[in-house]
Amino acid sequence: MGSLQRQTSPESDNDPRYASVTDERKRKRMISNRESARRSRMRKQKQLGDLINEVTVLKNDNAKITDQVDEASKKYAEMESKNNVLRAQALELTDRLRSLNSVLEMVEEISGQALDIPEIPESMQNPWQMPCPMQPIRASADMFDC
Repeated sequence: MGSLQRQTSPESDNDPRYASVTDERKRKRMISNRESARRSRMRKQKQLGDLINEVTVLKNDNAKITDQVDEASKKYAEMESKNNVLRAQALELTDRLRSLNSVLEMVEEISGQALDIPEIPESMQNPWQMPCPMQPIRASADMFDC
């Protein structure tokens, strides 16, 4: 209650001792607030700098990953092309084997001798239906150009 009397007493309003104490407190509070605001601005500036650095790192990582995906897609396309050539060759060789087997069957009928005629494996019957891996997922923007 003593402090309440000090604030309301007319003596304290006119007393220069109390005025200088109050002014000193206000000045210290103002300096403290300014310092706190300065530290807060510095913290925010550092956070912004950290975020900018993180964005740069993530963009670089993203570019590297995109390059790797593009390279893998190119290799996949090359392998798919080679596989198509191999399937066509397998189909051609299967047709040749069928023709040769037909000739052997005729020779076997004419000569009356039993010949060892190789059987064509089921997988060679339809080389175009050989199991193929799924298409790769492309990560570039052109994947939506359907």
